Amino acid sequence: MGATERTGQERARQVAAAADRYRATSDERGAVQRQMDAGVPFPDSRQALAARATRLLDRQAVPAAMAVEAVRAQPLTAPDAFERILGVSKELQAWSFLPRGARAARTVARISVRENGRELPLGTGFLVSPRLLMTNHHVLTDAPAARQCFVEFDAQVTVDNTPQPPTRLELDPDAFFVADERLDFALVLVAPDPGGRPPGETFGWNRLSAQPGKLVIGEPVNVIGHPMGRLKEIAVRDNMLQVRLDDFLHYMTDTEPGNSGSPVFNDQWEVVALHHSGVPKTDDQGRVLRRDGQVWQPGDGDDAVDWVANEGVRVSSILRHLAQLPPGGPPDPAPLAEMGTESGLGLTESTAPAPAPTVTAPGPAAATAVTHTGLRARDGAFGGARHLVFLHGRSQEGKVPDDLRREWVSGLNQGLVRAGLPPVDPADAWFPYYGDRLVQALPAHEAVPRLAEGMSLSPAEAVAPASPTSRAVYEELIGEAAGRWNLPPERLSEAERIGLGDVVGHLQRQLSWLAARSDIDAWTIALVLHDVAAYLDDRSVRDAVLDCVLETLPEEGEVILVSHSLGTVVGMDLTTRLSPALRMIHLTTVGSPLGLDSVYKRLLIGGPKRPDAVTDWLNAWCPSDAVAIGCPLADDWAGTVTDVAVINARDRAHNIVEYLSHPEVAGEIGAHLELG
Repeated sequence: MGATERTGQERARQVAAAADRYRATSDERGAVQRQMDAGVPFPDSRQALAARATRLLDRQAVPAAMAVEAVRAQPLTAPDAFERILGVSKELQAWSFLPRGARAARTVARISVRENGRELPLGTGFLVSPRLLMTNHHVLTDAPAARQCFVEFDAQVTVDNTPQPPTRLELDPDAFFVADERLDFALVLVAPDPGGRPPGETFGWNRLSAQPGKLVIGEPVNVIGHPMGRLKEIAVRDNMLQVRLDDFLHYMTDTEPGNSGSPVFNDQWEVVALHHSGVPKTDDQGRVLRRDGQVWQPGDGDDAVDWVANEGVRVSSILRHLAQLPPGGPPDPAPLAEMGTESGLGLTESTAPAPAPTVTAPGPAAATAVTHTGLRARDGAFGGARHLVFLHGRSQEGKVPDDLRREWVSGLNQGLVRAGLPPVDPADAWFPYYGDRLVQALPAHEAVPRLAEGMSLSPAEAVAPASPTSRAVYEELIGEAAGRWNLPPERLSEAERIGLGDVVGHLQRQLSWLAARSDIDAWTIALVLHDVAAYLDDRSVRDAVLDCVLETLPEEGEVILVSHSLGTVVGMDLTTRLSPALRMIHLTTVGSPLGLDSVYKRLLIGGPKRPDAVTDWLNAWCPSDAVAIGCPLADDWAGTVTDVAVINARDRAHNIVEYLSHPEVAGEIGAHLELG
């Protein structure tokens, strides 16, 4: 039996099962419709509404001020308040909705099979880790079937509506394959491209979450796929979640059979389900009906079926199934650990960190730990005379530099491909690594809780430096940042307090204000500014970091330096210590605090002026990144600096991969590399 015939039979079974579930939930669906007819916009349980509203607020998917504006006009019950917040989220979308959707679409691929000398489309799949593709079991029934298949990314039209050349990659089910017929999903490893890069480094990947609150009844869903094997299409907005079952979702959206294996997104472009089947209208005997009311026959074709809904498999059910796989395989569980922390699959007993003490201090224990060193680029990269150098930020201690370099290159390659430039190989980039050295250089009394979730203190106080001078710098940084974000001098209003909890002290009030108005949590902001303060205040810390970076730099040639967060401050100081044989022809800074007076007045260059050693400077900043609150830089910094504002994903506003994945950022870096 050929793959296409087997896929057709499996799909028919899934359609029949979906129709049975649809009939079984007719009473529930009727109740939902009656509530909606009565004006209830989201007829879901109070618990579901609360979880959804909380997730939206926690991830700043709804601006706090707008949420309060929606609920404060009159006394409301909790469910009514939740519905108002959900209404704001549904009706008002930031302009980033479309570019973020385009980014999510790049993770989607067309699956085709080689059969009898022909190449036939089977369905759709999407990346859920740097190497793993998810689709339906009825598309890839087993490993032998997957061996006959390949995937095509970017099988779509350009903005000018002309076909874009796709990127074809092979599947590697012998390395990893797992599937389940009832949940109708399959996970398969995608082979790397000819340059050895996993596909996620080029096209990005979707981070699946087992957490609740991603969707409620009445909210829209968006589906991206390859209906009937055509070029990539999207069904957006004119749709709605109808019924939520234990393992499945029923929703209305304009999809076709070829969309099997497509991701189903919410409006924040989080995957909520794996699309697997249309739901046909049936008669009392369970027979499928045509649109003209007659009983459908196999020869009539799918277009004649009266499709009444669609069904997707809940992501949480798939993740729960994967978590229950027997340890030790098969399949090898290692690729599952790459699916991200919210999947619940990344930590095992052997890899989970030990519970954090109240304060984790870098002291004798840290001194005896393994200290990682930086990575040199391979000989001859970019012609040998031009060098790409990455300079990381804080909180990288204990990490593997090679993994970090691959993460940076993953983001950069996403942006380069979007800019129409060739991707780079991780081995071609220099990666000075000072994460361990920074922690070791901090005095014991400057210890900060590296696993902040275990702390009972407020972030501002738990992370505040013990040294009086460093604390003064830390408080100055937070105060200036909050002031630039228009913190009022009076007591916080209710609109300003939403999502903040109890405000403890003046410093915590400032930090909470920053967190509420950005896409970064208070702990992250406090930890970044703690290390910036320690670096700027303590000359021994500064010297230790700079000396460490200088150990992993080329001896001569032209440098393209890409720096992030604290690394932008280090990089600016580094310009005063570069060898005369090195010339910095381009500097990219992202997520930088260099716009704060309290930072630039303490730099070794002596103030806000572009160093003579820097020929060309691009500064990228996200308006919801609290660490970059001083940006844009051009108004304050003497000398030419090009500022580029970008929109990063919610809860990833300060993330380096987000910054580098923008074509306007990566394109400038790539243009200088191509000139070499």
